[in-house]
Amino acid sequence: MIELLPHLNAFFNVVITILVIAAYAAVRRGDRQRHARLMASAVAVGVLFIIGYVTLTVAVGHQRFPGEGAVRAAFLTILVTHTILAVAIVPLVARSIQLAVRDRIDEHRRWVRFTLPIWLYVCFTGLVIYGMNAAFVR
Repeated sequence: MIELLPHLNAFFNVVITILVIAAYAAVRRGDRQRHARLMASAVAVGVLFIIGYVTLTVAVGHQRFPGEGAVRAAFLTILVTHTILAVAIVPLVARSIQLAVRDRIDEHRRWVRFTLPIWLYVCFTGLVIYGMNAAFVR
């Protein structure tokens, strides 16, 4: 089961990305109810991702990326930015949800102007990290 977790987490990343983009499109069309449902789904899948990530980390620890040279430097640069922003996204999303639930929509909009691109960056770079690991770890 543990060997399936990286693949499952990559799948969760794809699903989160799709849900967040669909939620953005829904709110741009003025469909706040659909937006709220899609965002609730994205957060729920995010929780599943975190559970899977923590489980994998506890079970196998962190693995050293086997690539060398420029590929390793690129990987580490992506990994560092991804990790920092992955930690930051949790309170950003929580605050965005809090503002929306309290119907403080103007503040919510201001908050998500930077939360949305960070969340999408974290999802995208998570998939890049997964892909680079898949390409180099056999």
